[in-house]
Amino acid sequence: MTQANLTRDTFDQVMMPNYAPAAMVPVRGEGSRVWDQQGKEYIDFAGGIAVNCLGHCHPELVKTLTEQGQKLWHVSNIWTNEPALSLATKLTDACFAERVYFCNSGAEANEAALKLARRWAVDNFGADKDQIISFKQGFHGRTFFTVTVGGQPAYSDGFGPKPGAIEHAEFNNLASLEALISDKTCAVMIEPLQGEGGVLPADEDFLKGVRALCDKHNALLVFDEVQTGFGRTGHLFAYQAYGVTPDILTSAKSLGGGFPIGAMLTTTAVGKSLGFGTHGSTYGGNPLACSIAEKVLDIVNTEEVLGGVAHKEALFRAELERINEKYGIFEQVRGKGLLLGCVLTPEYHGKARDFIAAAVEQGLMILVAGPNVLRFAPSLVVSEDDIKQGLARFEQAIAQVVSA
Repeated sequence: MTQANLTRDTFDQVMMPNYAPAAMVPVRGEGSRVWDQQGKEYIDFAGGIAVNCLGHCHPELVKTLTEQGQKLWHVSNIWTNEPALSLATKLTDACFAERVYFCNSGAEANEAALKLARRWAVDNFGADKDQIISFKQGFHGRTFFTVTVGGQPAYSDGFGPKPGAIEHAEFNNLASLEALISDKTCAVMIEPLQGEGGVLPADEDFLKGVRALCDKHNALLVFDEVQTGFGRTGHLFAYQAYGVTPDILTSAKSLGGGFPIGAMLTTTAVGKSLGFGTHGSTYGGNPLACSIAEKVLDIVNTEEVLGGVAHKEALFRAELERINEKYGIFEQVRGKGLLLGCVLTPEYHGKARDFIAAAVEQGLMILVAGPNVLRFAPSLVVSEDDIKQGLARFEQAIAQVVSA
């Protein structure tokens, strides 16, 4: 079969039906622009679901991939490698952590964090300290452990018996957590900003209260920064803006700028519980992924990029406010940095995907975060011109839906 014969219909013939991709098939990207099979151009505000933090085919990443691809691709964890060691060193220098575990995705990073929390509790307090608490509408991945910890039953129901000793509190409701937590709790896992759950930031006092409750009950605080990490909120990691330091932090998505990689970061004291043979990943920490992630870190963790996020957020918010004054379809625009959510008014509840479809027709790629929130997660280095042009297309899409 030639590439000319590969269409959206091919997906229905050969792929599992767990996804329902759009009709258009992207074939090329550069910066914040994408082109489909017919040559139509799109502005990308979806960013591969907050992954492409430096846009498409960033020249420095292409160069790094090419250079490392001519040296060493994979050796497994029977041996270590220089890119993994260099990336781990820079990550620990840049945040609270002292130890790093590399894997391939956010779900794998969260799986490792949850296993570590349980193992740490066994090592230090005994097997009865096994309760894990997370939050309703949270999302932590699609493995059976992580999808159960995530607070959205629609993703975990229908697969038989679930992992036990997992409870869900209400996000931004400290009393709800206080009613569940006890000395049997080994960990509390939370997104500092719920992504899939509706682009909802945690209140600072709430996070500080969560930290205090974890300390009181000798439980580990685990921050899932898969979506918020690597500059997305204007800090390398979102926890740095809250003044609340976790015991374990997970990262993926933007970590590789589009190349699959995940990481779990923690302290030496906690990390020692994941001793030799307790966990592993064949591909985790491979030289290709780590060399690219190191280059992403070098570019993102600068004042130019991190400082620019706040300015671009302000531009997004100003334009979205102007659009909403005209059409009145948003209750609010919430989020931080370049992870923003437009909450639809009750009149348009359940119609988020209608706006997505209209945006595609107008040459714009955006996301949803549930049925009532439109989500933006563009490149951190998106230009002002692309922001303005993209939001002009967004306005056209809104007009299309409103007048339908």
